[in-house]
Amino acid sequence: MTMKRTLFIASLMLLFVIFSLSVFSQSADPVLLQVANEKVTKNEFIKVFEKNNTKDEKPDNKALEEYLDLYINFRLKVTEAKSLGMDTVKSFRDELAGYRKQLAQPYLIDNQANDKIIQEGYDRKQFDIHASHILVRVDRLASAADTLAAWNKIMDLRKRIVVKKEDFGKVASEGSEDPSAKDREQEGQKIKGNRGDLGFFTAFDMVYPFESAAYNAKLNEVTMPVRTDFGYHLIKVTEKIPALGKIQLAHIILVFPPKGSLDDSLKVADSANMAYQLLKSGSDFGDVAKKFSDDLSTSGKGGVLPWFGVNRLLPAFISNIQKLKQKGDYSEPFQTQFGWHIIKLVDSKPVGTFDEEKDDIKQRISRSDRNTEVTNSFLSKTKAKYNFTQNLASLGELTKTVTDSIFEASWKAEQAAGLDKSLFTIGTKTYTQADFAKNLAATQRRGEKHDIPAFVYKQYNVYVNECITNYADSQLEAENPDFKALMNEYHDGILLFDLTDKKVWSKAVKDTVGLQNYYEKNKNSYLWESRLDASIITVKDPSIQKSLDKLLKKGATDEQIIAKFNHDTIQKVTIEHKKFIKGENMTLENIEWKPGTSGLIPLADNENAIVIVHRVVAPEPKLLSEVRGAMTADYQNYLEKEWITELRTKYTVNVDREVFNTILIQK
Repeated sequence: MTMKRTLFIASLMLLFVIFSLSVFSQSADPVLLQVANEKVTKNEFIKVFEKNNTKDEKPDNKALEEYLDLYINFRLKVTEAKSLGMDTVKSFRDELAGYRKQLAQPYLIDNQANDKIIQEGYDRKQFDIHASHILVRVDRLASAADTLAAWNKIMDLRKRIVVKKEDFGKVASEGSEDPSAKDREQEGQKIKGNRGDLGFFTAFDMVYPFESAAYNAKLNEVTMPVRTDFGYHLIKVTEKIPALGKIQLAHIILVFPPKGSLDDSLKVADSANMAYQLLKSGSDFGDVAKKFSDDLSTSGKGGVLPWFGVNRLLPAFISNIQKLKQKGDYSEPFQTQFGWHIIKLVDSKPVGTFDEEKDDIKQRISRSDRNTEVTNSFLSKTKAKYNFTQNLASLGELTKTVTDSIFEASWKAEQAAGLDKSLFTIGTKTYTQADFAKNLAATQRRGEKHDIPAFVYKQYNVYVNECITNYADSQLEAENPDFKALMNEYHDGILLFDLTDKKVWSKAVKDTVGLQNYYEKNKNSYLWESRLDASIITVKDPSIQKSLDKLLKKGATDEQIIAKFNHDTIQKVTIEHKKFIKGENMTLENIEWKPGTSGLIPLADNENAIVIVHRVVAPEPKLLSEVRGAMTADYQNYLEKEWITELRTKYTVNVDREVFNTILIQK
């Protein structure tokens, strides 16, 4: 869509806010205006007028009369567009449908739930959590038997911790299906597992069900199993601290050598202490990092690291960061599995205010599984509103017809032929087994095989949710007068743009014959004032002045003068020959407006000018090429006036002056 089209429709919404007749048509609301078969009530017109009367002062009767005239013209154009069937063509319907899809979105969401989840996200961002987990994997589409087996396994692991009092880390290293929990060999080196320790995280760092369980958990207690797309989790929260926000550090790291001995480790510790002592004695952190740090990517830059959130930092870093109160503070040496570290606080960005964080939180929600919570809340309320009912027994019958071919995208809806029982009802609409079978066939994709009942049930829920949303969408105009009015505005705005473009804007540009004829009839309204046909000769080299004077006395032309004095890239004179209007060139201000040659006129930079006045040009019409922009605009206005005259002849317009006079009296 062009910018012109978008701005036109937007301005039209401001100029003509059409309210639903059903809202204002009451017994005390008489008809003010009728254009063809369309009736406009007094209250409708008042609402439109007051919406567009942006001035503070009280409008006078003249303003009302002028606005009535404009409003009639508007309704006439829309009536003409409808009579031409422009509201039935595919391009119009597609464009209006595109607008409707955008405009409907705010009405198809549970705003209360959305606001709640935004606030929840902000509240959680105030804290960072340190937690461990144990994972037992199970696919979302696993069979009931596999799901039960995973549940039993995770509960057995929980019993070992809660009932038998075994260490969480020990159970994680032995039973968790998260590979990072276990010790492992990698490139010939033994890598120690994290024993389920996930480190610190904050809101939006984890999938939503996991995050919610962690933020709601009591410290040092093991949660009941939490289901995510990865499987079942047990979570143990060991710390909950005020949020650090974003942190920028500089660091010195002394790495343990691969397969190093105890002596090697002690040497690394000694080096870390030496570095620390240099810092305490006043040495620059960057100089010490350059000398001692094994991180070659940062040691030459003062040891400065990128900005990090807590989910990128080891717990040992967090505890030491908490001790750094001011920028420039540095830690004592501390040890991790990677070596010895010294860190310096470079900068920090705490969590902002709610208003500062709100837009970012909204964006994160729209891209995360949190958005599912808002959607589910809307769907739940919509089901209740429209008395949603379902028949899962009918779904079971359909499921029996589905084979593994659906995972090869080759299942046919005909395999469910004869099944046409009701599956679910929403409002006045009933969806059958056959409806879902067609949807199932249309949406199938090649992919990994799953348990068929679980797969079909998942696709059924997707289909149900689509149908519920579509049904709510279909009821918007009937149930929401504001939305109906908004759609009327867009409907009429698009029609008005298309027809006005055809009859006025594009026509004025493309109709060259019509524009030429309009120019011939109106060119005397586009006159030049008196002008001076003159040549301004600028002499850049004073040494040529005598030669130039001789040439001028002989009546040399501009071309002869240029040929005489300008060679290659050297310009000794320049000549500007045109028709000048008063005030256009200061060189002409001190000469007489009559044919002849002036004397020398001093200019800046040791240059001089000579003016040759060829003639004084009397006022004359401007050429069409010189006034095409203004002429086209005036031609458009002319076409529109002619068009309005034609429409007022074609369609009946009746204004009830008695009703209109009551508006004048009220004002």
